[in-house]
Amino acid sequence: MKVSCLSQQKLGWLLCTPALVAMITVTAYPILYACYLSLFRYDLRFPEKRSFTGIDNYISVLTSSVWWEALFNTIVITILSVSMELLLGMIFALIMHRAIMGRRLVRSAVLIPYGIITVVAALIWKFAFLPSTGFMGSFTGINIAWFSQRWSAFAVIISTEIWKTTPFMALLLLAGLTLVPENLLRAARVDGAGAWQRFTLIIRPIMKPTIVVALLFRTLDAFRIFDTVFVQTRGAQSTESVSIVGYHALISQLNLGLGSAVSILIFICVLLIAAGYLRGFGIAGALTGQEEQ
Repeated sequence: MKVSCLSQQKLGWLLCTPALVAMITVTAYPILYACYLSLFRYDLRFPEKRSFTGIDNYISVLTSSVWWEALFNTIVITILSVSMELLLGMIFALIMHRAIMGRRLVRSAVLIPYGIITVVAALIWKFAFLPSTGFMGSFTGINIAWFSQRWSAFAVIISTEIWKTTPFMALLLLAGLTLVPENLLRAARVDGAGAWQRFTLIIRPIMKPTIVVALLFRTLDAFRIFDTVFVQTRGAQSTESVSIVGYHALISQLNLGLGSAVSILIFICVLLIAAGYLRGFGIAGALTGQEEQ
């Protein structure tokens, strides 16, 4: 039995090897080269003044209030958008799963926003909230310049993210709902369990691996937010995200050293988030259907 298990594991690794080699080849070089550049003072406007500075670029970033403000902004956007996407995604997934009439129409309608390019979605929401071209002022009864204040601009950015990516969350959760046995739900209904009890005691535990994976994917994606912020505010009114900070350093200022240091710090933050999910939610055990001892 042990020999059979070991042979299956060996076969699995052999089958995964080509994909792993391709992924390492594609991702390792940019990461290592960014690490290398982050150790230099390297401004493309003055390439002849390139010099080794060690960790000075990291010190400059970590001692800057701009980085910490951008990190706070990114965390706020990530937490609020992903939380609402999980709630709305679960509701839409349940509707799509239970829809009897027009199931295909319902699923197509829910998934439309996800099919729109992020830049286009950001522009749509920006024009909707601009006082000169938008209708949201009269629709909501709040006639303000939404992008002239920090928190109102955040509200538009987060709303755009929720509208755009909730379908992705709903699609993943819908796949998880198909794993819930219908006979188990019928038995619970016969035993007198209400809808909330069936959800909390049957559906949610069975869907735990799917929920954790969906949260992990969306959290990592939301933390790297760039398009929506860049299109709607370009970081004005203190709405910069960490990706916007990296963009300004690399593209606007042409500072490869400082920009690479920001990129590596973002990469470290993404690794920490992934590690937090792996440890905090027990995703490895959830994926194998085993509880951690």
